[in-house]
Amino acid sequence: MQRSLPRRLLASLLIGVMLSAAAGLAVARELAVDPDEMIEVEIATVGVAGAMGPPVVLLREPGGEDVIPIFIGPNEAEAILRALRGDRPRRPLTHELLNDVIDGLDANLARVYVDALQENTFLGMLELEIDGRDAPVRIDSRPSDALALALQAGATIHVAPEVREAARQIDYEGLEDSVVAALGITVTRVSDDLRDALGLPDDDGLLVSDVSGAAEEAGMAPGALLLEVNDQVPSSPMNFLELVRDTPADEEAQLRYWQEGEVHDITLSTDVPTPRPRGRGAPESDEEPGIRL
Repeated sequence: MQRSLPRRLLASLLIGVMLSAAAGLAVARELAVDPDEMIEVEIATVGVAGAMGPPVVLLREPGGEDVIPIFIGPNEAEAILRALRGDRPRRPLTHELLNDVIDGLDANLARVYVDALQENTFLGMLELEIDGRDAPVRIDSRPSDALALALQAGATIHVAPEVREAARQIDYEGLEDSVVAALGITVTRVSDDLRDALGLPDDDGLLVSDVSGAAEEAGMAPGALLLEVNDQVPSSPMNFLELVRDTPADEEAQLRYWQEGEVHDITLSTDVPTPRPRGRGAPESDEEPGIRL
């Protein structure tokens, strides 16, 4: 009991300092564009600019064919891929740690913005909802960090028209063995070992590793085998994204999948699904047993 009071005081002081710092940062830069003028997007996957260029995160627009590539760093690319795979490091890395800090301070990362392009540099912003505060707190951020945090926290992502137009000029390529998310469905290639372990049929298709939103409500679950998108067999995770993008305007995407011995057909809107937190699954086990850093 004698040690509990100082710890509580220390925690309160820490929270006060961090919130004060956040408030100070919030006035350092205003959003360049009104939020109502931005378009909501979802993170699809990570690729590279050009053939061997720097990493980019690919953002899918709702109901359209466009993908918005945004330059990110290698660490942020790995953080996004970890979240898409549902991996959680045994000890929190930078983005996992910051997300845990936000949670621990009774705050919620509600939105992130990529709102401007200045001197060939994309600008981003975090929007935090903090318990006890009426107005949200906005904090200037690199878009790469903001997007990595958004995927983990389940925050919505909003892109300004200027950013959208500039990003269209960036040539990109997807990663061959990447994990891709669209329509609330995350897919990856299925190995022979996984096919045997999950009892999947021999049909061509992609393994569904995560499901949310309307797809989950329709009954699709992780472990399903995605067989067709708009009557075509997806040959790779990136091809899945392409088939979703090719869905005619104002039409729903038609999907067929195998699950627990039965084939199911569903239709899904190409709107951006409501996000939810990612990357908070079981810790990875690549460290030696008993080692903790």
